[in-house]
Amino acid sequence: MINGIIFGGKSYEHEISIVSAITVLKKLSSIDTAIFVDTDHTFYAIPLEKMQAKFFASKAYRKMPKVTLAHRGFVQKKLFGSTAILDKTFVNMVHGADGEDGTLASMLDFYEIRYIGPRTAASVMSYDKYLTKMYAHACGVKTLDYYVVGRGEKVELPFGLPVIVKPLTLGSSIGISIVRAMSELEYALDVAFEYDEKVIIEPFIEGVKEYNQAGTWSHEGWHLSIIEEPQKGEFLDFEKKYLDFSRSGSVNSASLDNAVQARIQEQFKKIYGHYFRGALIRCDFFVIEGEVYLNEINPIPGSMANYLFEDFVAVMQKLSTALPHPRDIRVSYNYIHQIHAAKGK
Repeated sequence: MINGIIFGGKSYEHEISIVSAITVLKKLSSIDTAIFVDTDHTFYAIPLEKMQAKFFASKAYRKMPKVTLAHRGFVQKKLFGSTAILDKTFVNMVHGADGEDGTLASMLDFYEIRYIGPRTAASVMSYDKYLTKMYAHACGVKTLDYYVVGRGEKVELPFGLPVIVKPLTLGSSIGISIVRAMSELEYALDVAFEYDEKVIIEPFIEGVKEYNQAGTWSHEGWHLSIIEEPQKGEFLDFEKKYLDFSRSGSVNSASLDNAVQARIQEQFKKIYGHYFRGALIRCDFFVIEGEVYLNEINPIPGSMANYLFEDFVAVMQKLSTALPHPRDIRVSYNYIHQIHAAKGK
């Protein structure tokens, strides 16, 4: 059973995480514990009745009990003794840095806390758009051409304009610009470098069709959402994506022929593979002349992409029964005993 939710974090997507967590909390009635991570990496236990955006914007959460990570959960220290929050299954809802870069996953694994979300390796790979490209190629999934440049490095584009410029490790369309003339490139790079030390540049294709596919895997098999064609302008900007983080109603399936739909689902399964076991993810694909290209992986999608599933609650509960388990390693100290025994002879 899913009992808890973890949200917040030190990232540009901190506020988005709050909105997303509030939405998922309304969907999953089994949740009885909310853990908020402040930007100073302090953990707070938040009463469910306080789960409102203004509560966090006003900093009122600082009056709530602080908790620390412990084996199998969290502990609230008191003047006399402590209160433990143990053996719960949490949903990792920390978007961006901390939640999607592998930091929180490593901590939860270290303390053997059960959680729904990408594990460390999957987080690191999907957080960096360059590593995502490499992973997709290894899986046999096509991506657009790309060019990565660091701050202060000379730009030598291997393809023509127009291009789209993105921070390498940021989501929610923050810091993204479209460049149609070389005179615009320097400004676009400056915008992206406000958020990251490296940026990725890709060809920008006018009017390209984009489709979102979410899903997960449990012991019962695949649980795939409908395929959505998001409404967008030139690209799916921050304002439109921000609205996604509070979406709870259902959406309509994209109008696709069966062959293209099957190819999108096939590519999604390749990306999900074994790396993303334990997580519900969303992949964004381009369809160009019938070919499917991966745009990006959302390892913790806004509001867990609940609006794409016919029965989101059932999917999450099935996922909660198929989470990876840490390997049980027992240390006997036999090797050290043997060495001491040998020295004693």
